[in-house]
Amino acid sequence: MKKINSIEQFNQLAEGEDPFFMVKHSLTCPISQEAFQEYETFANETSVPCYYLAVQEARSLSNHIAEHFHIKHESPQAILFTKGNVGWHASHWKITQKSLTAALEEIN
Repeated sequence: MKKINSIEQFNQLAEGEDPFFMVKHSLTCPISQEAFQEYETFANETSVPCYYLAVQEARSLSNHIAEHFHIKHESPQAILFTKGNVGWHASHWKITQKSLTAALEEIN
């Protein structure tokens, strides 16, 4: 799992990785911390690349993703990118190891 901080880094991912997951994580929210732990567990068990951004540190990237892909910003928020688009996304308590696995199975 790798932290992404810039729009440039994200654009490189979008061009080179397919599929990949991204999580928008709030460093101050307990709900986000629980979702992030679920994401970490999932990331350690999958071969699909997994990335995250800390909303407080990468606000411009977080906004870019919301605006470019037309998905309302939420935090925490998990997004599965496939073929240059959003294939699935969820927020808050819906981010679980099980839901991430199911999302991946849906696109395969």
